[in-house]
Amino acid sequence: MTQIRIIAGIVTILGLLFGGWTVRGWYEGNLDLVRERVTRAAIDEALGSHSEVAQVVEEKLSGLKANQTVIDRGVTREVIKPVYRNVCLPGAGVGLLNAAALNDTSQLPAEPDGDVPEDAADPQ
Repeated sequence: MTQIRIIAGIVTILGLLFGGWTVRGWYEGNLDLVRERVTRAAIDEALGSHSEVAQVVEEKLSGLKANQTVIDRGVTREVIKPVYRNVCLPGAGVGLLNAAALNDTSQLPAEPDGDVPEDAADPQ
């Protein structure tokens, strides 16, 4: 009879230990889940606010790109006009304007060419 009580006591103690260990695991798992959900909510909120800011910046940049394209097209049109090609600028001048319109710096001179010639067009 005492052996049965000892075995029952050991089984009870083992059951309590295993039950406590299981409940502790559930508790820690619950804490991990709460931390994960709070972190996910904070990340989602930050991404939401950043995406709104990014959308505003993208709209502003799209407006700036449109202005830049208009300016570039204006410069290209000025180079093509006959008054620049035939009257005011020699061939090298038109080449420089075309290089400037295309942002090509390989054709630009590093040093000044010299004095302005006497037969240059009057700026007024």
